[in-house]
Amino acid sequence: MKSTGKLILLSIFIMSSCSYYSEDSDNSPQGFSNFLDFSGYRGNSGVELKGDQYAEYEENPFILVSENPVSTFSIDADGASYSNVRRFILQDNQIPPKGAIRTEELINYFELDYDFAQTRHPISLNGEVSRCPWNDANNLIRIGLKGKPIPDLELSSSNFVFLIDVSGSMASEDKLDLLKNGFIYLVDELTENDRVAIVTYAGSAGLLLESTLGSEKQKIKDAINKLGAGGSTAGADGIITAYEIAQKNLIQKGNNRVILGTDGDFNVGVSDKDELVKLIEEKRDLGIFLTVLGVGRGNLNDAALEQIANNGNGTYEYIDNIEQLKKVFIYEKNKFYTVAKDVKVQVKFSQANVKAYRLIGYENRVLDEEDFEDDNKDAGEIGSNQNITALYEIIPNSNPSLRTSPTFSIDFKYKLPDSDVSQNMKLDIFNEGKSFEKSTNYMRFTSCLASYSMLVSDSQYKGTSNFDNILLWLDDVNLKDTYGFKEEFKMIVERTRHLFNN
Repeated sequence: MKSTGKLILLSIFIMSSCSYYSEDSDNSPQGFSNFLDFSGYRGNSGVELKGDQYAEYEENPFILVSENPVSTFSIDADGASYSNVRRFILQDNQIPPKGAIRTEELINYFELDYDFAQTRHPISLNGEVSRCPWNDANNLIRIGLKGKPIPDLELSSSNFVFLIDVSGSMASEDKLDLLKNGFIYLVDELTENDRVAIVTYAGSAGLLLESTLGSEKQKIKDAINKLGAGGSTAGADGIITAYEIAQKNLIQKGNNRVILGTDGDFNVGVSDKDELVKLIEEKRDLGIFLTVLGVGRGNLNDAALEQIANNGNGTYEYIDNIEQLKKVFIYEKNKFYTVAKDVKVQVKFSQANVKAYRLIGYENRVLDEEDFEDDNKDAGEIGSNQNITALYEIIPNSNPSLRTSPTFSIDFKYKLPDSDVSQNMKLDIFNEGKSFEKSTNYMRFTSCLASYSMLVSDSQYKGTSNFDNILLWLDDVNLKDTYGFKEEFKMIVERTRHLFNN
């Protein structure tokens, strides 16, 4: 995939419907979500809601090291599943369907402040082994990646294209209105050298705003504020048009990205998920990255949106409230600036130290062993200052000499944003005999998220996981929490416990 780095934000695909959202309140706790109130929700008048669509998957099983000592997967920087699960629990007061729960996205929703100790590569690596908290006979492995931090003053100029779905199913405040707020937040973050174009689509696609300099903020905001919803959804036409505009204004060695915001209800022209994925695959070699923003309920096609992002050099976020908009567009805006693409991880386990292993989550990111060496095989992207975490549960072998040889070795491959050639990194991790209680804050916090995910999805591998233990583990975690998202997770665990008990 050729990538010129400059982020072209392909506007936002928006489609579904619901009730209303509230603006920030002066007496809301800092960092806590400004919840949408859907107590009277009946759907959007005049628009038939088909129901949300989620992909089915089978959990990764335990694999014997004697039969296959190598595990390969693509990183996943999405956070959509977590905010969607949060919406189910805190707004809808119900347990989410299993297909909505992707463990790796729950884990990677959070900023973990991994150290960046790399100079030659744009990625820094870390890892550890401890006892597994939900199965004391087993161990847990954590693999951490950190994207290179780039100071704001050193960020390259951006070429954004906002692709905005204005079809009829978007006519609700938790969809189009919510997204309009997000785009305005992003406009306020633009520099005078950045550019924004706006493409809209309903029955057909149209150019609402030619590529405009970031210094003309009011002109861009006026165009966003004019947006209204109505009509059918020709999403494929919108994608094609947005990429054409992005390519026309491409900034070499810059930040080119399309931001797509939608409920994913494509119903005119190319609408099949596989065909949409094929279309987006054809665009990813243009040097343009993709951000997909899903909104609403009732028509949310989570399955399609996640796959479009996965196959289009992109990431997928679900927007459930105002605070989530701020997280995506303000607090973590550096993630829009890709520092490495096609990031693959290959883990080789020591047969002397490990009997079997299980990758927790990443079910639709697992690769064949030969894919690791294939530079044409697409994989995930990592943004500036972004962290990615993967966990394995392992069944250890009894080995008195386990501390003298690595429990596992990790090979990484990645490409620079504007390169087609992979570069390599390697890391060996030893088992130092740590208990779970003596592991790092990173291990304990991500384990809480994995345990929670297994409980809510009723995983066969959940072991002794329970909500009370998760809350105890969280009380023992001491991590930076500038915007209150980690503290909010405790609230979600408590509310989920209540839902399970009633």
